[in-house]
Formats: sequence, structure tokens, C-alpha cells
Amino acid sequence: MPGMDSLDLRPPDAPAARPAREPAARPARLWRPRRVLVTPAALDHAHGRMMLARLEGLGLPVERLPANRLTGLRDADPRRAYAEAKATLALVVAPPTKLRLQPIPPSADWRFDLAEGCPAHCQYCYLAGSLSGPPVTRVYANLDAILGNLAAYAGRGAVTSASAERAAEGTTFEASCYTDPLGIEHLTGSLGAAIRHFGAWDAPVQLRATTKFAAVEPLLGLPHNRRTRLRFSVNARQAARYEGGTAPLAERLRALGAAARAGYPVGLTIAPILAFAGWREAYGALIADAARELAGVTDLDLTAELITHRFTPGSKAVLEGWYPGSDLPMDEAARSRKLTKFGGAKYVYPKDLMAEMRGSLTALLARDLPAARVLYWT
Repeated sequence: MPGMDSLDLRPPDAPAARPAREPAARPARLWRPRRVLVTPAALDHAHGRMMLARLEGLGLPVERLPANRLTGLRDADPRRAYAEAKATLALVVAPPTKLRLQPIPPSADWRFDLAEGCPAHCQYCYLAGSLSGPPVTRVYANLDAILGNLAAYAGRGAVTSASAERAAEGTTFEASCYTDPLGIEHLTGSLGAAIRHFGAWDAPVQLRATTKFAAVEPLLGLPHNRRTRLRFSVNARQAARYEGGTAPLAERLRALGAAARAGYPVGLTIAPILAFAGWREAYGALIADAARELAGVTDLDLTAELITHRFTPGSKAVLEGWYPGSDLPMDEAARSRKLTKFGGAKYVYPKDLMAEMRGSLTALLARDLPAARVLYWT
């Protein structure tokens, strides 16, 4: 049965299997939206004007809208609406609700948003059931207000800073719940501005950002003062076909190593963990590859977050509309039904398989990346 591999009977101190190093992969091309929409309100903010200048400097097609609403984005054909929206970037002002931060367990004390939407085409995208309307990438021009608002939440967290195991992280702020900030950084500069903000913030705080992209070079020399944890969302090579538009895995791992050598606290977000045939060996190879990239890093501060694949009826319906040819396994009969914190249904792997996968991956991390602190399994 797929996912029910035989137990690994090697001694616990046995070295991990080391596949031959692949030739250097070319970095994924930086995203260039085919359409850029600019609202009038966005240009009332210095960061909005900076983003516009950057976008025009790249020669991107810019449409200055007469009003602050985004219209004309829907289409009777969901595939066409999806394709057009995923090729669109909109400069807007974050609404007041974005300044009322929410806790984001188990990742961080608080969630704040630099943008909403993502240029990648992941067939398991968890945003599919979370965002309303076509998946346009909206980037926020009122960055000063967004960053200035964070101080009111410092010292008030109840997710990580209240945890005995994670209190050393200080009050944590997650910036990648509704976007991939590195995937759009060349267009916005927002992640770099946030890193500088946290680096200059003399308080026990931490910025957290996760990415499936690899263009970290502009961030490496920033004065981060180790108050930003850059995490790289990675998966076994067998999952690559589900991660369209992202940087190749080898490039993400090299970016992880580069960030660690630049003094950043770093993290592996292994997600979504999939129970395909041979999953044990595949995730073992992934962790071994990460260990090679991090070998020799001094003062390594490394965490791991382990997130299994799950879906809701709503997200499944949206994803099947976006990716009608996908073979991503989403059979409710092969899953356990659980309730979300909002009372809805979600489908996760059965309890026994979850326990087997958790035991295997945590053992592999302990063997090959003993410096990694596993923050959570979900």
C-alpha cells in the first residue's frame, strides 16, 4: 500500500544514504507579471511609489487605475480566470483589518502580511481555500504603517514566546502566511525592508519568513542582527511536479546554505509531507542533501517544521478547478476526517501512518541534522 514502507532496520547511527550530487541547477527565472495594476491610493505611500518605479524600471506593463477597486478580474471559465489572475500583480493599500494581527499557531505569535497571493503554481496550495476571488498577487504600499504597527504586539504573544521551549525566540511575527515574500522581493523590496526593521528593533523579537524561491542574494548583506529566520519550504524530489513556478529544490537548498553562512537563523519547512511509495527513502535523501549544504556552517541556528499534506472540501474543489489534470492524491476515503479550529472538516493521513511518518522523519533529522530543533509536527 503506498506510504506503508517497511521499517528502516539500519542501526540508528548508520550513515544516511548519499545520492550522487546533481549538477548545478539553473535558478528559476524571476517572476515577471504580465499585468501590473496600480491603485491611486498606493501612490500616496513612499513604498508604493518605490515599487512603481522598480516595476517600470523592469519594463513591466503598468496600468494606473482610476479608482482603488480591482475589477474585471473574474471570468466564467475558472481556468482562464486563474491563469490571468496568477499573471497579475496589484499595488494596493492594506485594509485596516490587516493591522489587527491574529495569532498563527503553531508557527508564530502573530501573523502580519506584506502581500497576499503568490506567483507559484503549487497543486496542493493551502491558500486555495483561504483567499476569496481570483488569486491576484496584491502587494501592500502602506509598508510603514504595517511595520510600525508591530510594536504594539511585542511581548504579548501566546503561541511561541509563551512556550518554555521557544521563549528564546522572543515575540515571533510570521510574514509568509498569505504570500511567498521572497518570490516577489525583486518587485517589491518589502521583505528586505522588514528584515532591516527587525534588525534595528532592539527587543526580543523575530521575523519569520518561508519561501519556495531561492533569490536570496539581495538579502545576504542586510543588517539582520539575527532577528530574522529565513525558512525554506522543501519537499522530496518526487513532489517536484506539484510545485510549478518555484525554484528547483537544489537551488532552494543552496539558498538555505547561503543564508546560514550570512548569519541568518534558518529553517527547513518540510511540507507538505506526502505518503507516496518510497516516501521514507525520498525524505531521507532530502534531509541528507540539506545536511550537505549546511556542512561547515559556523553558529548554525537551524529549525525544522514538519507539515503533512491535508485538504478541506473547499480547497479540493478549488484546486481541482485550477489543476484538472493533477494526480495529487486527495481521496477522502484514504484519509481521516478532522475538524478545523473553525469547525470545518479537513482530511489528514490516518493516525498510524502519521505516527510512522513522524517517527521516521524526526529520526532522520536527529541522525543527519542533529543541530535542527523540530518546532512542531502537524
